[in-house]
Amino acid sequence: MYYLGIDLGGTNIAVGIVDEENKIIARASSKTKLNSAEDVADAMAETAYEALKNAGITIDDVPWIGVGSPGTINKETGIIEFANNLPFKNTPMEKMLSERMGGKKVLMENDANAAAYGEYMAGALKGADNAIAITLGTGVGGGIIINHKIYSGSNFAGAELGHTVIVVDGRPCTCGRHGCWETYASATGLIKTTKEHMEKAPKDSPLWTLVDGDLDKVSGRTAFDAMRQGDPIGKEIVDEYIKYLSVGIVDMINIFQPDILCIGGGISNERETLLAPVREFVDREQYAMNSAKKTVVCRAELGNDAGIIGAALLGKEV
Repeated sequence: MYYLGIDLGGTNIAVGIVDEENKIIARASSKTKLNSAEDVADAMAETAYEALKNAGITIDDVPWIGVGSPGTINKETGIIEFANNLPFKNTPMEKMLSERMGGKKVLMENDANAAAYGEYMAGALKGADNAIAITLGTGVGGGIIINHKIYSGSNFAGAELGHTVIVVDGRPCTCGRHGCWETYASATGLIKTTKEHMEKAPKDSPLWTLVDGDLDKVSGRTAFDAMRQGDPIGKEIVDEYIKYLSVGIVDMINIFQPDILCIGGGISNERETLLAPVREFVDREQYAMNSAKKTVVCRAELGNDAGIIGAALLGKEV
């Protein structure tokens, strides 16, 4: 048996064919066409057929099509109620894509939830009863698994972990509020923190030399690289970033008590430089610090494949 998963993003569409061992055996990708919902559906279908061809199979060889999409998705109706950066508002994407794929059943899920499900089925969260996956990117994406099922909430907009407020009246967020976790803990937030601290750093410090004196070259790695070169302000930035990241993680652990919480996204490539102090903070600050069983905090394993694999396997959700 083979499964087809589509990871729809604001820039790219990634499609994969997944086998029974939860491995991607063929792929296809294309640019996301943002002119209209119809254009997006056309591009997804074209890319899906290309992936099927690359795998040497047809649409009849897959039981369903799984899609992970940004936005609020009503899984009962297959309607994308709203999505930032995509031309969707109460868009019946499940129906639209099915019509373009020979009437094949389509299963829709929020992209962060699909990625979490991918890690649950084939990655860092495998074997857990309850688990959380967070992704540190432009924002902080999150997905929650409770009793082996994706948690979506009563209006299908649950698990927006990046929009929990950790600083009252803090930084403005793209959601219109202030102090959201992702304004501090995302890669974007880390870049902003780095630039703020660089204003007080000597121009000959590693922070500045790493970016050739150009603030536009600051990335999520800059502060970590500066810290490794012995820059005290670089270490100050990293310590501040880890504090904000860890505060949000402690909140998630105190609320849900998952077996495992995994961290993905580019910043997770820092591995133990990031994870060790996060674990130390969590062990010190979590409510259940004296419990025999504690949440395992680890790095996500699947990278960008998590969304494809999770989408492909949506029909297996018990």
